[in-house]
Amino acid sequence: MSRIKGKALSVPRHSGGTTVGIDVSKGWLDAAVHPAGDQIRVRNDPSGFEQIQKLGTAAGADLVVMEATGRYHREAHASLHAVGFRVAVVNPYRSRRFADVMGQLAKSDKIDAVTLATFGATMKPAPSEPPSVLMAELAEISVARRQIVDERVALEQQHEEATLGTVKAMIADRIALCRRQCKDLEAALLERVRSDRHIARRFRVLTSIPGIGPVTAATLLVEMKELGHANGAQVAALAGVAPMNRDSGNLRGRMTIKAGRAAVRRSLYMAVVVAIRWNSDFKSFYGRLRAAGKPSKVAITAAMRKLIILANTLLKEDRTWSPTPP
Repeated sequence: MSRIKGKALSVPRHSGGTTVGIDVSKGWLDAAVHPAGDQIRVRNDPSGFEQIQKLGTAAGADLVVMEATGRYHREAHASLHAVGFRVAVVNPYRSRRFADVMGQLAKSDKIDAVTLATFGATMKPAPSEPPSVLMAELAEISVARRQIVDERVALEQQHEEATLGTVKAMIADRIALCRRQCKDLEAALLERVRSDRHIARRFRVLTSIPGIGPVTAATLLVEMKELGHANGAQVAALAGVAPMNRDSGNLRGRMTIKAGRAAVRRSLYMAVVVAIRWNSDFKSFYGRLRAAGKPSKVAITAAMRKLIILANTLLKEDRTWSPTPP
């Protein structure tokens, strides 16, 4: 028995094959049960979470599936997890492709809820725990900084194209503001990292690698929670730097990278640009690939893959980087 708001709820612990799909929006949650077909629409607030808990309990659901929606799914995820449900948060791209394969071309909140429930029963996505308060704060700060950096880059381009002195001065002020805000966010990021012993240790391991600075390390901690717990091939695929085959019959297509987590790949790129200049191991690795005739982008991608696998290994072994392997 679990308790929420003083009310006892009996949450099933067996695997009955019943799945609840939840389509999340800012104000509403649409839930559907597979295979029973029951559906409800409730508000995206604690009273709505409780109604979905009752629906799932009555149906004997063993898995709840919802899409990642920025912040709108977080409270529902945490609430359902707290009372014992296994909750899987899936990439909207995967569920949309699943709907296409099933021939479900129409789209509405109710239809999406049914699709997610069917997706859960068919694909059985792995459940995940909601992030801690600290990790949620780190994620929010990391995203905010990334958005400000993008804004600064756009402003710098505008500043270069502007001709009027007044306009250039105004844009320069906004660029300076973006730089100050980035520094403030970086300070807040480091303050929170140091407040947790476990996260601080992982952060120290990552920043010991030449090329990985505080911002890249924080991005990896937030966006790649699997680091240190998965194997090298898995983390490379999650980061989107693993080459994928494009073969069919007698055709042997060129292997390319695809999918993965864009924020991680972007941070790895910047880290590798630094690493191939200041890390002798990565410098020689990149040089060998270029000498073998590999294009610059291919060599950099290979170095990115090498870097994320190195970070994964060091975290798994809980040791900092050293020029000579142990």
